[in-house]
Amino acid sequence: MPLDELRGDARRSLRWHAGRVRVAHVCTIDLSLRYLLGNQMQHLQRAGFDVIGISAPGPHVPWLQAHGIRHVPVAMKRAFTPLHDLRAVLELARVMQREKLSIVHTHNAKTGLLGQLAARLAGVPIVVNTIHGFYFQDDTPALRRRFYVVLEQIAAACSDDILSQSKEDLETAVREHICSMDEIEHLGNGIDLARFDPSSPVVDRARVRASLGIASDALVVGFVGRLVEEKGVRELWAAVRELRARLPKLVLMIVGETDTHKGDALSQDDAKAVGIDDLCVFTGWRDDLPGMYTAMDVLALPSHREGFPRTLMEAAAMGVPVVATDIRGCREAVEPGRTGLLVPAKDAGALARALEGLLVDEGERQRLGTGGRALAQARFDERRIFATVEQHYHELLRAKGLA
Repeated sequence: MPLDELRGDARRSLRWHAGRVRVAHVCTIDLSLRYLLGNQMQHLQRAGFDVIGISAPGPHVPWLQAHGIRHVPVAMKRAFTPLHDLRAVLELARVMQREKLSIVHTHNAKTGLLGQLAARLAGVPIVVNTIHGFYFQDDTPALRRRFYVVLEQIAAACSDDILSQSKEDLETAVREHICSMDEIEHLGNGIDLARFDPSSPVVDRARVRASLGIASDALVVGFVGRLVEEKGVRELWAAVRELRARLPKLVLMIVGETDTHKGDALSQDDAKAVGIDDLCVFTGWRDDLPGMYTAMDVLALPSHREGFPRTLMEAAAMGVPVVATDIRGCREAVEPGRTGLLVPAKDAGALARALEGLLVDEGERQRLGTGGRALAQARFDERRIFATVEQHYHELLRAKGLA
């Protein structure tokens, strides 16, 4: 289909789809649609929108379908691959035109660019992007940083509405001239506090530990996420290696899988090469995350780059103190001295000292855990996020004369 045929009158979308306004949430992979956006999309369905999910096909599509979210597959890759990405833009545009969408809502940096370009080609009336974090950090080399900033500027030029999960990302977007202050709004981030509740009867620390072969008196450092260097896994392993002689009951519990699509992927063999595999419990991918958190004494997230990490919100809600890196995103999810500690990125020694301080002080762990639960209840309720997104949709529809 020629590109000019993909363009059209912005108002025709609602005429194409009589009744409910049709919205598409676009991510690179179906895992993001399920775990980052599944509850939000269901909320919007209940609010009267007709919601579909667009991503590469994958194992989480049946969950989406079982929960009333129709999935439309489009082949996309997480890495930048120019020719494949161009094909993805054209296919996304065809899908968006065929589905007669009124709103396209994109997520994550790459899909924010590809999805918004496609939406403009397809003549979608309203394009919304949520910033989940930028690829660049303060220490990113200048040329690479400039490359990522330009991509973000192109994406922002396609947006009717930009929402940022992190206040620092909002400030960065304005400072780097990605967009102006009146084009972006702080959204925040949230989780299901009813699910992540340490008082829930389904959460049983002793049972979970026993099922994983972890002793009841072990000192458990937990990690939840993809096994990649960017998440600071190597620094975490180095810190554990440093602590093993001083803390004989130390266990490192790793919840997640190797991200084989990333060049910095790590595996159990890498942990063995470091000499700590005997201290590690690799659980693989788990859906029962509340139980996983309850088995931990401390959660570590020594990541190099984050948007607004869900793991820190989930741990806080479960009353688990955290040690995270002092970077954008983490700083918004942790209040040092109240819910956990922040350490410099890529500093295994500082990470080891912070972990040891908490592992040897049960009273401090309990105090920080109590503070974390209070913070989660005050700031991390996902229902507030859903209501804000819904409000933005209605305001945009009215502004476009489509409501």
